[in-house]
Amino acid sequence: MREQKRIIALLELDKGQTQTAVAGIINQSKTSIGKLIGRFEDRGLNCIYDAPRPGRPIEITAEQHDKITVLACEEAPEGHSQWSLRLLADKVVKLGYCEHISHTEVKNILDKKSSNLT
Repeated sequence: MREQKRIIALLELDKGQTQTAVAGIINQSKTSIGKLIGRFEDRGLNCIYDAPRPGRPIEITAEQHDKITVLACEEAPEGHSQWSLRLLADKVVKLGYCEHISHTEVKNILDKKSSNLT
């Protein structure tokens, strides 16, 4: 749930709406609303922001995203009928687009690019 939906949810709850009604208004589950209430009790209005995530933050620029997307559209290397995510990740590092990248991050980049096209 993003910040805007969280704000709307808190405002609706403050107006006296039920958790079920608020869940319907912002198209979220009743469980999500319950969790938001719990975070509000713990953190106050800071509950509208995502908590920091564990692990090292991803440091891939828009230019690197574009290069990865273009590479994925190119013909697969000899001996492969198509690109695999791991093969793409390895090639991205080999070409020096970035120092390291996981196949999962390559998938996220390609998924994001394809969702922006529709």
